[in-house]
Amino acid sequence: MLRSLLPQTTDFFNFFEEHSQFTIDACNELVLMLQDGADHIAAAARIKDIERSADGVTHACTDALHKTFITPIDRMDILKLIQRMDDVVDSVESIASRLVMYEITDPRPEARALADVLVRASQEIAKAVSRLRSMKNGELIKQHCITIFDLENQGDVLMRAALTDLIKHESNAIEVIKWKEIFERLERATDRCESVANIIQGIVLEAS
Repeated sequence: MLRSLLPQTTDFFNFFEEHSQFTIDACNELVLMLQDGADHIAAAARIKDIERSADGVTHACTDALHKTFITPIDRMDILKLIQRMDDVVDSVESIASRLVMYEITDPRPEARALADVLVRASQEIAKAVSRLRSMKNGELIKQHCITIFDLENQGDVLMRAALTDLIKHESNAIEVIKWKEIFERLERATDRCESVANIIQGIVLEAS
């Protein structure tokens, strides 16, 4: 009876760390999917499985938040962070589904370059959230966020160059439509990494 009356605590950092690993896994699978000769259907299925696992972590984190009295950081920050992290994995899954739906058989090098940027951004997210347990790591966390911002800028540059080349050299209008959407979704995924970094940076600033 007494235990039920005591404030509950939950290690929300575990949720962040587990989710960040799923994000890296999904991004790595996307890179493999964009290699020549890749089995797109199998790769998309693996990414879908990862996305479901990430969703499970998000739901578990949200449920725990409703049941926990004491939280290590602001409740709304916890909710926003896990949701924005989930947005990244959702973006990757949407890219994979489009590659299958459009029956892409000859991946463009610009798509692989954008996917590589996405992998690096996901790795920086994982490093940042792993350091959130102690705000003594504030400066290191900020550096990870700055790297993510730089990677997002790289994604913008790559996407614009990819679209320019696509419109200039691709004569098939259907191919232009397909690849324009894929490039834009890849760039949007890096934007969502930036959103995660913004929330992490805000948490550090509030604690300083």
